[in-house]
Amino acid sequence: MNRIETKFETLRSKGGKALIPFLTAGDPDLGKTCEMVLAMEAAGADIIELGVPFSDPIADGPVIQRATQRALDTGTTLDRILDLVRRIRRSSEIPILLFSYYNPLLAHGLDRLADDAVEAGIDGLLASDLTVEESDAFVNTMRQRGLSTVFLVAPTSSPERVERIARASTGFLYAVSRTGVTGARNELSDDLAGFIRLLKDHTNLPVAVGFGISRPEHVQAVWKEADGAVVGSAIVGEIEKHLSSDDLAASIGRFVRWLRGDSR
Repeated sequence: MNRIETKFETLRSKGGKALIPFLTAGDPDLGKTCEMVLAMEAAGADIIELGVPFSDPIADGPVIQRATQRALDTGTTLDRILDLVRRIRRSSEIPILLFSYYNPLLAHGLDRLADDAVEAGIDGLLASDLTVEESDAFVNTMRQRGLSTVFLVAPTSSPERVERIARASTGFLYAVSRTGVTGARNELSDDLAGFIRLLKDHTNLPVAVGFGISRPEHVQAVWKEADGAVVGSAIVGEIEKHLSSDDLAASIGRFVRWLRGDSR
């Protein structure tokens, strides 16, 4: 098992649930990204989703769009993100999922990407705009190197498509809590519990829920039904508030502790 699978197995054996923060690599720069990853781990993060900036982030709302542009403006590339993960691995074994649009991954070359990802210390990849119907080459190449392939599944997916997405997924299944783009919301969907039950009828994989989760009560509500909660835009928005602060990593660590309900 890789680090993602091991983490979920460990949490399951203890009755625990995963907190999975997302941040855009290179926002505001790669050095600060490394500091924030380590601060989030110290604050109780279980898995890190590391976003690859892309020029056309069609699935993202304005908060992550702005972070993506800031990262691109500082020259963040996939090769530099791989170097960032190597740097993180000098200090940490936290599971890392690379969250990207497909274009940067395909441009890198799938075989080269798989080899480079393993060597750098990445544990899995999610290509947010890659449909499961066109994913065979990606899935086969990554799985041959022991990398998890995580796919998004939407509440509008038919049971047949849920089954297909579940078969293509390893590590965990990423449940999109609602339709639309990324972004913090005040309320979770009323249908979320039923959606998670549907997913669990089709897979033994852990299910993590993302899109719109922004407060401790959201995290706790998700944990009652699913195996993990993904928080993206709320964290990226907090980064944006403290961009010029010398205390950026510590501020994000405090925010992660707040999300966990830990007031320390």
